[in-house]
Amino acid sequence: MNVHKNARLTPRGREWVVSQAASGQTPKAIAGAVGVCPRTVRKWSRRHASEGVAGLADRSSRPHRLYRPTPQAVVERIEALRRERMTGKAIAAEVGVSSATVSRVLKRLGLNKLKMLEPAEPVRRYEREHPGELIHLDIKKLGKFKRIGHRITGQRQGCRNIGAGWEYVHVCIDDASRIAFTKVMKNERKECAVAFLKAAVAYYASLGVTVLRVMTDNGSCYRSKAFRKACTKLGLKHIRTKPYTPKTNGKAERFIQTALREWAYARAYDTSKQRAAELPFWTHRYNWHRPHGSIDSKPPISRLGLTGNNLLRLHI
Repeated sequence: MNVHKNARLTPRGREWVVSQAASGQTPKAIAGAVGVCPRTVRKWSRRHASEGVAGLADRSSRPHRLYRPTPQAVVERIEALRRERMTGKAIAAEVGVSSATVSRVLKRLGLNKLKMLEPAEPVRRYEREHPGELIHLDIKKLGKFKRIGHRITGQRQGCRNIGAGWEYVHVCIDDASRIAFTKVMKNERKECAVAFLKAAVAYYASLGVTVLRVMTDNGSCYRSKAFRKACTKLGLKHIRTKPYTPKTNGKAERFIQTALREWAYARAYDTSKQRAAELPFWTHRYNWHRPHGSIDSKPPISRLGLTGNNLLRLHI
């Protein structure tokens, strides 16, 4: 219930007021008990008598009749100019009304923000046909800790991990199969980015997958000459996302959300080292056992088409 912060009575309190009035209590006595004036008691009694319990609900404070309301022709003119993407001040100057009037009209029409004029962008989903055609890389920064923090214990004293530092989770996910590879690195610089890329390509190669393309954001480590040289040496085409558009690399972003929810914040780890040690086991469960909603609730490894001895050989 959205009750005004200064409200003396809620709808349930008004019912009690009405019931006391019906039992014979005087408005003055009831008003003194609930901290309102007798006129308020009589008001709720009248509403209950004419409308029943529904009359005790909150009402809009907007007056029934407005003093000198904005003419409908002016409202329509304001709407038409807004749909031409004119600003509020420009509309006010064109129509000859105040900016406040234009603001009120646009808010009432639901056009107070320019983005409301544009239809919602349709969801565009894409998926590569074969594993290895494209892998997505990204990095998530996590704070280190030597003891359980205040979010778990509820106590700030003695639970702070000042100066513990940071660790960086480098993630990689295959576009077609959703098979992921993760590793905790000491930083997000080019040396670690190159080392992780090589480790990821080697991991997919161990599954019989040849990587052809890699997609990253525009982080400095991915724009470095060392990363470009590593991609050339590995025979990879490097694709960078559109600036300020993380959804372009959406599969990696979504995987990070899942990892944070099901691994990093899933339980209270004693230390960040214990959390990091759990990551390979969680990644294995993600690839081999966890149902994935976008691939018919099957684990990602199922998209490699492995069967029999090949499957058993790789499942370690």
